[in-house]
Amino acid sequence: MLKAIGAKAIDDLFAIIPAEYRLTRDLDVPRQQGESEIVSYFKAAGQKNATDYASFLGAGCYRHYRPVVIDSLVQRGEFLTSYTPYQAEITQGTLQAIFEFQTMIAELTGMDVANASMYDGSTGAAEAVLMAMRVTGRQKAVVASTVHPEYREVLQTYLRYRDLPTAEIGYVPDTGRVDLDALAAAVTDETAAVLVQSPNFFGVIEDIPAIAEIAHKKGALLIVSIAEAVSLGIVRPPVEADIVSMEAQSFGVALSYGGPFCGVIAAKEQYLRQMPGRLAGQTVDGNGNRGFVLTLSGLLDRPWMETAIADLC
Repeated sequence: MLKAIGAKAIDDLFAIIPAEYRLTRDLDVPRQQGESEIVSYFKAAGQKNATDYASFLGAGCYRHYRPVVIDSLVQRGEFLTSYTPYQAEITQGTLQAIFEFQTMIAELTGMDVANASMYDGSTGAAEAVLMAMRVTGRQKAVVASTVHPEYREVLQTYLRYRDLPTAEIGYVPDTGRVDLDALAAAVTDETAAVLVQSPNFFGVIEDIPAIAEIAHKKGALLIVSIAEAVSLGIVRPPVEADIVSMEAQSFGVALSYGGPFCGVIAAKEQYLRQMPGRLAGQTVDGNGNRGFVLTLSGLLDRPWMETAIADLC
């Protein structure tokens, strides 16, 4: 391999790295361990975790009751099928599970269509902002400071090196809601998206209709981030929004030391083709039987895929 690329030694591959930054010693890692040793190690580490305490440190990440029967149901052959969802003929169970999940999310959020494949709520919010920029052709975003601070950090990571500016607007201290006057002043004809969270980081429900009016007046899209999905069981869905990004951890996903969990994006139908991630659609096969496929995840020149898109819409 070295001869093929014209290098005399392995060290030549790293010549571009200054000598003072090269590691010249062996890595300080422990010796290899057998399976039983690894299991013992993690059992001992688990004993250090505090148990039987109520946790208020999650900032949107909490333990939720999950019926024990779920573990059995999700592994039934009707839902858990082999390989990735891209090969529809052997993954009908997985595709149906995704489709039914998307349907539930659309009903909960009041949107027309939903996906099922963001890493978590933070990356979902960032992808929603990029989606709004593609839809509008604009390059600026206005973000409420009541959005989860880690979500805002992730958004800045996404936009920092793409020279896509964001403006952050504050809140009214007495109410914990977005300052509507400041929002109206910040949204311009160059704004692609307004990103708010409801219930917000303080647990306060934002005035979504008023925020939507301000955003739409300037031609911007409204993105509502939902960090607590279970809240939609009692809170009116943000139907005035154009895009909804959501963290679905509270539906029963384990804490997993902080994630990632289950991010979702839902949107109005006209923005369907700009949605990121996987999107499962319902169609029929050559014999007229109900079936499921991934749509907008590959070539669109296949008749069955166009049929699936039509059914999805």
